[in-house]
Amino acid sequence: MNLPRNAQLWLPGYLRSLARRPSAPAARVWLMIADHFEPLGGTDDEKGARERTARWRSEWPAIARRHCDSRGKPPAYTFFYPEEEYRRALLDPLAEMAAAGIADVEVHLHHDADSGPNFLRRVSRFKETLFARHGLLRKSAGEIVFGFIHGNWALDNSLPDGRWCGLNDEITLLRDLGCYADFTLPAAPSLAQTRLVNTIYWAVDDPLRAKSHDTGVPLLAGEASSGDLLMIPGPLALDTARLKFGFLPRLETGELAAHNPVTRGRVRLWLRCAPRIGDDQFLKLFAHGARERHAMHLLGGDLDRLFGLLREECSRQASQLRYVTAWEMRNAVRAAHLSHGAETPVAAAAAACR
Repeated sequence: MNLPRNAQLWLPGYLRSLARRPSAPAARVWLMIADHFEPLGGTDDEKGARERTARWRSEWPAIARRHCDSRGKPPAYTFFYPEEEYRRALLDPLAEMAAAGIADVEVHLHHDADSGPNFLRRVSRFKETLFARHGLLRKSAGEIVFGFIHGNWALDNSLPDGRWCGLNDEITLLRDLGCYADFTLPAAPSLAQTRLVNTIYWAVDDPLRAKSHDTGVPLLAGEASSGDLLMIPGPLALDTARLKFGFLPRLETGELAAHNPVTRGRVRLWLRCAPRIGDDQFLKLFAHGARERHAMHLLGGDLDRLFGLLREECSRQASQLRYVTAWEMRNAVRAAHLSHGAETPVAAAAAACR
């Protein structure tokens, strides 16, 4: 069988994840969408960036109102906003949706040949700005904390040529800055992809070595573990039901994009492969929703299709569906890890969808 490129990095781990997969469906499925939201897209086109952000501010609330999870809670879309594209006018519409309970904002960053002191300054300044100027992020134990996605997938200098990062101790730096979890993975087919897949785990940093998160300490229900940075990846799988060029299995990474519409088959594959901790399953999907072709597709029907199909599949397998932000997913992961369930059974939904 012909495999996607760089499969040698993740295929053994993928096969191991299939072998240890519980046979029974999860009691709860937790869904979050992590959008690598880049309205400027590396340009200086602020007018276009405002239009891209305004489209989400205009159209996402109506989509959120059309759907609810098992508790009657609408979906909340998490925008990972790049530090290097900060403009107050571009963050304000996202903050308004966060205040309405249908969105959240976390930290995204593209950098290259960076230094530790510069990285600390940039991220510290950005998280303070998001918190003080926009009412975003939150404090834990008196410190502003944040979720993180690394640009170009290159967390902890994980590309072989050292491009798009430069920091072998990035995991330690993120820990010290207050990063509560990283949501970069999966990175396949990039060489930045790790060997450990479909697993929520602690990365333990070796500050002298790149790609310390290549493997780590898995989180298991009721078993104590710790590390430097919590890794919450999305699903990574071979989709043998959909062939590329008639013979090549498609690589499934949980991406929501114009070129890869949501289908029932994809939803079922996600539910077979997404990370599990005990009776709880954690489904992180991702998008680049500021780009026009993807925004048109997502806001024009694919997000509605996602929520509808996922609700149907969870109902079919008798799983409770939970919509969460990145922060809420981290808390559900923590609860599942510390006990034998991220949540006690709930009563009927508190409110009907409108």
